Amino acid sequence: MAKSVPVHCPTCHREHSFTPPTFPCACGAPLTVPVLPDAAPELLAHRTWRDAWVAVRCPSCDRQGQWPRPEFGCSCGTVVRLPVPPACGAEPAPERPDDEKPKRRTVSRPPFRPVTIRTERDAVMAAERYLRWLGFTDVRRPGNCPAPAAAGVDLRATGLVARVDPTTLPTALRDIECLWLHGLLDSVSCACFSLAGYAHDARCRADDLRLPLFVMDLAGTPQALNDWADKLVRRGRG
Repeated sequence: MAKSVPVHCPTCHREHSFTPPTFPCACGAPLTVPVLPDAAPELLAHRTWRDAWVAVRCPSCDRQGQWPRPEFGCSCGTVVRLPVPPACGAEPAPERPDDEKPKRRTVSRPPFRPVTIRTERDAVMAAERYLRWLGFTDVRRPGNCPAPAAAGVDLRATGLVARVDPTTLPTALRDIECLWLHGLLDSVSCACFSLAGYAHDARCRADDLRLPLFVMDLAGTPQALNDWADKLVRRGRG
């Protein structure tokens, strides 16, 4: 387990204990984003794409990847970005694909045929049909039935894993991060479908992780909720 470091809130001056996040590398080894224990945290006024990521090399396979930069939210409402060793930020974070050369390729497809949602199974079926409409023709349900919610994945296709949240509560941050980790382990993209929408921190994290979010109404028609979902709809399976 990663060693905790002290964090001093610059607003309320409280002292907290923070455990740096650990992620699974593609090689399977746990990778902890290092945090400088004695440096002052930076007050986070707004997020930018480049500042949200940090380059860290896996000590097991020596592969360097981009990981979310450590942040801490104080109970007073202040959010700070925690300092990392200089070597971690030596290489810039990956640019958004549309930062330099915007690509607006739009796939032509017939009208989507929705599925009326009355049960949890209907919600999974609606998302499954929507993904097929987007071009993921081999989409399937693990075990040929809706996966347990704890598993984090309800639908799989070549190059994609998806979660379907049919509950009446907004999809939580933990669900988004769990889905993203599934995609990371399988080296595939992710998408999330929700009937009740998303918690604010879940939406923010999904944007940081480039994870498409969709909301569904009871008529069974998913709607893109963020830019990454819009891009997936425009381009389909590419």
